[in-house]
Order: sequence, then structure tokens, then C-alpha cells
Amino acid sequence: MVATFEALRDKNLIGEETRPRHRVVAVSYLNTKPLLYGLLRSSIQSELELDLAIPSECARRLLAGEADIALVPVAVIPELPKAYIISDYCIGADGAVATVCIYGDVPIEEMTGIYLDHHSRTSVMLTRLLLEEYWQLKPKLVSAEEGYIDRIGGTTGGLVIGDRTIGLEQRFKYVYDLGEVWKKHTGLPFVFAAWVSVKPLEPDFEAAFNAALRGGMEHLPELQLLLSSPHPDFDLVEYFTNHIDYDLDGPKRRALDRFLGYVGAAAGAQ
Repeated sequence: MVATFEALRDKNLIGEETRPRHRVVAVSYLNTKPLLYGLLRSSIQSELELDLAIPSECARRLLAGEADIALVPVAVIPELPKAYIISDYCIGADGAVATVCIYGDVPIEEMTGIYLDHHSRTSVMLTRLLLEEYWQLKPKLVSAEEGYIDRIGGTTGGLVIGDRTIGLEQRFKYVYDLGEVWKKHTGLPFVFAAWVSVKPLEPDFEAAFNAALRGGMEHLPELQLLLSSPHPDFDLVEYFTNHIDYDLDGPKRRALDRFLGYVGAAAGAQ
């Protein structure tokens, strides 16, 4: 039986420290569970001081030097003095991702404003890119705070990411999946988050870290059956099989270059 993530994490964080640890922070969403499972069951778990947070907090900790390794929204990468992508695994999608969407009561062409989810800079920048390049629209973009989902309505839409999206398609008539729209626009998959270090890691540790993530992926078939669904109508097998793509392969690296080029140009224009 698969142990709970809480139990594995507690086991990891308790006990005498025998070797220097790497401070690791990772996104706390459902789609990270296979990766976390691999880390917490691996031979290197005693070297990791692992914590979970929302994407924007993961990025903040890496930028502030409060973490050595983080699973971060990729839009933060240009802001780091040095950034090393240390794994062949990521949070990505090749088409519809299901949990990064713009919701509304009217078509996007009729939206006068869009709330931007404060949890992830990558999804915000992706929204800006698609509005500019694909839809060629200029609605008012509003930085959202907690509770904003309940204010979506009329001609005001909202970008929502992560587990909070689950079930929202039943509340709103119009749903725009940003992974799907990016694919239509570029023909490429997308990388939402990657494992990033701010300094070079020991080659042996980096190889072991990658192997641990691979081990988690090998348990995905059983995990998607044993994890609790966050919503009665949410199919975990469908989500993990058809929406989340974890391999940081060549097409995703090209997509990452394309997206980070836009992020860099947008920062330079400010």
C-alpha cells in the first residue's frame, strides 16, 4: 500500500541529521504527488529538507535564498542570477492541462476584465502572451486576492490554476484551457514548472535526484488509483494520463525557450 505523503514527509523531516541537507520546496498541487512520492521514498530522502508551498511562494523562496532547489513556475527563471534546470522531469502538458484555465460567463472576446490568479507568475505571463499574440485582446488585467473566484461573473473573467479549478467548469459557461490554447498557437507543448537550482549540484546527487523522480513516475499507475479525487466528477486517471506530461523532452525545452523569450522581452519593456 502506498504510504501517505504526510507520513513520508514527517519521516523525512524527523531524526538526526547525518549529512548536509538540500533545502527543497515544491508546489503543493495534486500534479506534483508522483514526483514527491519518488523523492520521499528514495535513498536521498535523508539529504532533503522538503517543504510544500503554492507556486508563487516556491519562487519567492528560491529568489530569496531560502531554498537550494525548488519546483518553480518557469517564469521566475530569468530573475535568478544563476538558474540550473536539474531534472528531466517537469510539470507540463501537451495540449489541454485541465487545471490552468480562464473562466467566465461570456466569451473571452466580451470580457472587459480578467482576474489573474496570484498563485503562479507563469500562468499570468502565459495569459498575457495569449491575449496579446493569439486572441489580440486588451481586457483590464486585475491582480487577484483570495476569494476572487466568487467575483468572476458578468463581463469579468478569471484565470484560476491548480486544484482550485476542479469543478469550476460546472459553474462557468466559458472555459479556456491555456495549455490547449498555447498548443493551438505554437504547435508546442508547455512547461509550467521545472526543478531549478541556483547553484551547480554535485553530479552524483543530481543523478540520484533525477532517479528518485523517475522512481515516482514508475509508481504513477498505482498512485492515480489510490489518491483521493478532490471532486466526485474529477477522474484522476484521465488527468494524469491525458493532461499532465512530466517528461522535459526536446519539444518542451523548445517551448520553454519560446516562452522565456517572451518573459524576458516583457521585463525589458517595463
